[in-house]
Amino acid sequence: MKVTFLGTGTSQGVPMIACTCEVCTSSDPHDKRLRSSVLIEVAGKNLVIDTTPDFRMQMLQAKVKHLDAVLITHSHKDHIAGMDDVRAFNYFQQSPIDIYATNAAQEVITREFAYAFTDIKYPGIPDIRLNTIDEQPFEVKGIRVIPIQVWHYKMPVLGYRIGNFTYITDANRIPEKEKAKIRGSAVLVMNALRRQPHISHFSLDEALALADELAVPQVYFTHISHQMGLHAEVSRELKPGRSLAYDGLVLELADELPDDRFLT
Repeated sequence: MKVTFLGTGTSQGVPMIACTCEVCTSSDPHDKRLRSSVLIEVAGKNLVIDTTPDFRMQMLQAKVKHLDAVLITHSHKDHIAGMDDVRAFNYFQQSPIDIYATNAAQEVITREFAYAFTDIKYPGIPDIRLNTIDEQPFEVKGIRVIPIQVWHYKMPVLGYRIGNFTYITDANRIPEKEKAKIRGSAVLVMNALRRQPHISHFSLDEALALADELAVPQVYFTHISHQMGLHAEVSRELKPGRSLAYDGLVLELADELPDDRFLT
């Protein structure tokens, strides 16, 4: 399994428009963050988690030539706004793109991209095939996926575990029964917005504490705002096995399956 971080920034990205802080004006490429998303290449398939407003550029930068499916975590704009650009894959693949999302997320998608779901379709619109998911494990092109329901203040959000890789964004609380699905992962990606507490996201300290509680050997933090501080400075403070992710980071993992007790 190969995982590429397509974006590691918060909803406004880094640099943030009109901001002149030291992070937004940094020349370090690690401080340039598109909106949060990952590409997962496993068993010959390409899966993307979320279609951010930067989706087009992310696909170009990662040189993605084929897309098999998109997993949606939730319906906030920074996680679905780029969905129109799947039409490039429609054109070259001559097939619809499978989108996996909860009913709640689908309601927003069909409203925001209503033109893609009308009976009379305009030429060139995205061809999207919605697949309804909930908290139960499901398969995507033969790949088993375990949803993990977390809370983004009062909003349910799905994280995903594929093999020994777990991805969670936009969370500030994880129920105990969902933590059990994470344990045993080799790699966990988790949001850490900034140092200061936040109403709907883990802070860095909260994310670090949860990483230790879950005892995952390698944890990467994503959905990072400019308020976190410079990538280089924060990275020096973190102990081994705890790292800030950055755009373009690539991970190689064994294609191992998760514990079967979560697949029924």
